[in-house]
Amino acid sequence: MLKIRVAACSEQGARANNEDAVVAHENGPGWYAVLADGAGGHRNGAEAARRAVHRLQNSLGDATLPWRPELLTGAVLAAHDDVRSGVQGSGRDRMHTTVVALCVDAQRNFALWTHVGDSRLYRIREGRIDTITQDDSVVQMLIEAGLLTPEQAEDHPHKNHLVAALGIEDELNPHTTDPQPLRDGDVFLLCSDGWWGSAGDTVIHDTLMASTSPDDWLAAMRAAIEERGLPDQDNFSAIAVWIGQPVVTVAAVTPTDAAGEGVDAPLVESGPMPLDEEPVEAAETTEAAAEDDETTRRMPL
Repeated sequence: MLKIRVAACSEQGARANNEDAVVAHENGPGWYAVLADGAGGHRNGAEAARRAVHRLQNSLGDATLPWRPELLTGAVLAAHDDVRSGVQGSGRDRMHTTVVALCVDAQRNFALWTHVGDSRLYRIREGRIDTITQDDSVVQMLIEAGLLTPEQAEDHPHKNHLVAALGIEDELNPHTTDPQPLRDGDVFLLCSDGWWGSAGDTVIHDTLMASTSPDDWLAAMRAAIEERGLPDQDNFSAIAVWIGQPVVTVAAVTPTDAAGEGVDAPLVESGPMPLDEEPVEAAETTEAAAEDDETTRRMPL
């Protein structure tokens, strides 16, 4: 049976609140990992992310393996309903969140995943890094239409505008895969846009090459993001999932994906990553106002 090793972290950045939420936990011979990036200003984004992660944690943790695509899709739709009911029950004007979830079954050697929004899942296999989710965003639509290159999208003024998220009024269609075969040495990275947007291809590549465990890898990427010292640094969160022994090879680079390489060794997390019961309170009025401005920018169109 393949060995699974997991690490996670979530940082506030330069914002008044941390509106991201993460969880990673074992279920029998498998692990599940869930990451959400909330939006809505003040406390609403944190509440939306907390609701989404809590619902998926319950659904995936209580499930009898093997996990099935319909279970994963149903869990996301139930989380969507929870976020919407949070708005209706509290009188909040808006509350949305992205979500990305990964399930790995070490006994049956498969993985499946789902996502909504622009939180991403990367897979590093034999040194090749692929973005295996596609953002539900305006710029991704423009890229697919041939109107933008990936390089132009990096600095596009609407790069954070979403076209789908949990909590919207429109119908939601989660992007859920069928079970995909695992290989010994596969590495997965779930991360919010504050992480992948600030770390970039080179950091993901170089830190993975130099790391000896999932914790080391996340710590190295976190340090690189913090070293940039961006004054408007968004919350940034990630979960690393290593399958067996990562393979160290030179990465193949694709035009639209991050570049990176495989690596070695690992460290196991015991028990679930903590899930805050209450979102962090906003700071002073000026900070809250800045937060509202930024999160408004991330609202689905």
